[in-house]
Order: sequence, then C-alpha cells, then structure tokens
Amino acid sequence: MADVSMSPDDLKTRLPLHGVRIADFTWIGAGSYTTKLLADHGAEVIKIETSTYLDSIRVAAPFKDGIRGVNRSGYFADRNTNKRSMTLNLKHPAARDIALRLIAISDIVANNFTPGTMDRLGLGYDAVRKVRPDIIYMGMSMFGDDGPEHHHLGYGSTVSAVSGLHYLCGSPDREPVGTGTNYPDHIPSPGHGGFAVLAALRHRRRTGQGQKIDVSEAEATVALLGPVVLDYTVNSRVQTRRENLVPTAAPNGVYPCEGDDRWIAISVEDEAGWQVLTEVLGAEEWGASDRYGSVVSRHRHHAEMDQEIAARTREWDAYELMDRLQQRGVASGVVQSSADLMTSDPQLRHRGHWVRLNHPEMGETTYNNQPFRLGLGPKEILRKPAPLLGQHTREVCTGLLGMSDGEVERLVKEGALV
Repeated sequence: MADVSMSPDDLKTRLPLHGVRIADFTWIGAGSYTTKLLADHGAEVIKIETSTYLDSIRVAAPFKDGIRGVNRSGYFADRNTNKRSMTLNLKHPAARDIALRLIAISDIVANNFTPGTMDRLGLGYDAVRKVRPDIIYMGMSMFGDDGPEHHHLGYGSTVSAVSGLHYLCGSPDREPVGTGTNYPDHIPSPGHGGFAVLAALRHRRRTGQGQKIDVSEAEATVALLGPVVLDYTVNSRVQTRRENLVPTAAPNGVYPCEGDDRWIAISVEDEAGWQVLTEVLGAEEWGASDRYGSVVSRHRHHAEMDQEIAARTREWDAYELMDRLQQRGVASGVVQSSADLMTSDPQLRHRGHWVRLNHPEMGETTYNNQPFRLGLGPKEILRKPAPLLGQHTREVCTGLLGMSDGEVERLVKEGALV
C-alpha cells in the first residue's frame, strides 16, 4: 500500500496524491477527466491504451493547426494532463499478464467500460484482487454494475437523456435540446468518481482494506436535480423546459447588446433590482406600470417585457452594461465567447486559469487549470502535457516492471504491446 501520509515539510513541496499509482483503463470524457483530476494532484496515472482501438477523443476535433492526428486533439490533451501512456493489446494473453503485473504495484484501477468488459479481459475485480488484495477498483458505467438495464451502453448525451436533464433544457414548445456539451462527462461523473476514490483511499489508510467502487453516471446526474425531484415529490408537478425563466426572478434572461452576436444575461430577484434596471436603461416609466409592478406580474407579461428590455440593451456595450448593473447590485454577466475567455477575461487571467504547456507534437498549447486552488503544496499542478499514444510503454515496462529491452521488443513483434 502506498504511503500517502505527509509531514508538514512534505505538504509544502508535494502534491497531496504523491505516492498513489493508478492503472487507468478509462477513455473518452468522464473517465479520463476523473483520472486527470487525480493526476493533476500528484497521482502517478498510467493510461492503458491500444493503437488497434483508439480512445475516440484522440481523434476528436479540434486539432492543433487543423491537422488531424492521434496526438493532436485538443479535447484529448485537456483531459489527460500529467499522465503517462502505454499501449497494451489486452486481447493478447501476454498483455493481460503485463496489465496484472502493473496492477500488482498500483493502488487504484479505474475503468469506464460497459459492465462485464473488464471481466471478459480477465481484469475484473475478483481477478485483480488475487494480485492486489487491497486494490481500490473503480468502475464508471451508464447505470452501474447491476439492475435490469446495467448492460446498456451510454455516452454523455444519452446519460443526459435518461437522467432527465435533457427534458429540462430548451424551449417549452420545442424538442429537448440538452446542454451545449455532454454535461455528465464534465461535472457529475468525474466529481462523484473522484470523491469516491479519495474516500476509499482514506478508508484504506485507516483500515488496510481496499474496495470496489461502482459509479452510475446516470445516478450521478440525477443527484444534481434535487429541486426537480422535490417539486414532483411534494407537489406532483413535472418540471419541463422553460428557457431561462425561473420562479424567483423576473426578468431572468439573455438580451442582445451592441455589436455582432453580443449578449448579456440579467437576473432581477427583487423590486430594488428592478428599479435599478429601469434607471440604468432609462425606462423609469416601467416602474409605474401595473404590468411590471411585481415579480408575479412581470412573469405574467415576460414575453412583452423581454422585448422591451432587448430594445434598450441593444444600445449598450455588453461589458459597460454589466459593470453598471453589477456596481448597483444587479446580477448580470456578458455572454462570453471562447475568444473572450482566453484573451480578455481579467478574472481568469488574474487567477492563472490558462496554462501553457509544451506538447511533443503540438508544441506550446493552452490548457485549463483546475478551478480550485489548494493553500498548501505546489501552486503549479499542470506539470506535463497529455502523452503521445504509447509514449511511455517502454519506460513503464523496463522501469516499473523490470522487463529487458529484448523482452519488450519481442512483445511488440508479437502484437502484445501495440
């Protein structure tokens, strides 16, 4: 078992998961982001891949300089910082033995395959426990390991659908549109999976016991829909798509501003905020109107109100209007593009959110920093760019597993290390 306890001096110089090794069989979005969170905070993550069946986000746009390649995906790069990559053809018996040798000296095994896949490869929990009894073994699948639908295949968009998230997104008179990205892959699944691993590590440190973690990505997303569940439980009311409308605020929407495709989000929760908005927009007469005299009446006439607000906001620079409203306590925010975020957002710049790393094939490229900062330990947690496919195969085989160069060459020729 890895010794992850640290002295006060260690806390100043080491990341919190220093000494933890992960045999990472995850791929695509949710699994890769979960192990990235752990890698960024010091865990040694060895990503198991194969050139015969690529991680699909290795070939997902956008590509650096528009040039396609298994090592040029920005999506893959952002989800796999601080990892090493080794290629194993897990359908080859020798590759399975290598995987078990790696697991025997690891603390955590992670995968996000459909239930049963790891068992068929000879790498299920029972097989792994024979070589590492105190292993922490995490599986992340659409529905978890049991139940009438546990065998179903799912991705972020399907998880959004079956969890009910899709049903809440869009216009009430249109089909469900879901979120702009596969939300379950980026927030609920990695967040719950990462938390479960940390809890299991703490339990093992205290008891010496490993365990199996069974993450249902659908349940992780359902867990974020508390108000919707409560509304049905208490009121038998089924919430559905309502655009930007919320019961507690009016107006609450996105409005056009000066320029091409420039917008601002504004949310008013009380009469004081409404008065400020009417003053800033030069529409004090709205305050005396019976149509807009309360949150209830503004909700009743929201379509007409939104049109009138939009006619006024079109005359404003989005950032100037945001500043004016924010200074007087009205929640508002410019709808920023990716260019705005990366080139002109002063808050992200101050926080050091964007990090430049030198990738072996793509050169210097931009990565997201983690959205939280730990007070102790090194401040620079993004240390290495995403690995090339199989970049560390020989290094892991000879350095960690004690294999000779000749043995590695033989296994490459036999098709085990590809």
